[in-house]
Amino acid sequence: MPNTGTRAGDQVRINLDDGVLRIEINRPDSLNSVTADVLEDMADAVESAGAQDDVRVIVLAGAGRAFCSGADIGGGGELAEEGGPAATLDGASRLVAAVRDVPRPVVSVVQGPCAGVGVSVALSADLVLASSKAFFMLAFTKIGLMPDGGATALVAASMGRAKAMRMAMLAERLPADEAESLGLISHVFDADTFDKDVEDVIAGLRTGPMVGYARTKHAVNTATLGELDGAFAREREGQLGLLAADDFAEGVAAFNEKRPPTFRDTP
Repeated sequence: MPNTGTRAGDQVRINLDDGVLRIEINRPDSLNSVTADVLEDMADAVESAGAQDDVRVIVLAGAGRAFCSGADIGGGGELAEEGGPAATLDGASRLVAAVRDVPRPVVSVVQGPCAGVGVSVALSADLVLASSKAFFMLAFTKIGLMPDGGATALVAASMGRAKAMRMAMLAERLPADEAESLGLISHVFDADTFDKDVEDVIAGLRTGPMVGYARTKHAVNTATLGELDGAFAREREGQLGLLAADDFAEGVAAFNEKRPPTFRDTP
């Protein structure tokens, strides 16, 4: 199965080999920041895979040294696209929902930084395989925003309300070993053996019981992610309001000027 992306072109690489469908964000110069087009192409690929008998495992990955640094909100990115930030929000929600619903095991391979909506994309997978060099970060509040892509449900479902609040509000880096110990991700492998360890997990899934996996996935997700669709709606409403607020403009300006932001908006 060659790259079928029709929006983002070679910014999303899609390849099917021996039952393993690999969907890779290919924007390494921006640490794989995502646009609406990238997210929609990835969602297309995941949704199509559910109807293909020759797809047994889906792998989500990022080219270069990062998994995904979040949404591209710089010049030429999210805010400049047709549909603006709403299109990116909708693309992220569609991708995360597609990963939840597809009746195939989905693995995310996180070799380095994973931030912003990249955390949502990674956590939507059934198994999150991280290198010991990786970290996870919900950096939204640093620029006056809130988590999106279903993160408000995914993170809390994985490690509980208190830790989810800390991660979302304080925007701290969470190293991979801590992420595993807190239940946010399923695996951490030593960076020196990471590629081999990842391929061993994928190989095991590829020869496993597809119907058993599908029914297990559906049961666990139904039991634990009942609020995901509601989270998409709440995040969309909240984020669009925040993107239009003065605090967001100040947050972006402060980031670009490498200074602490001065937030003044009140609820």
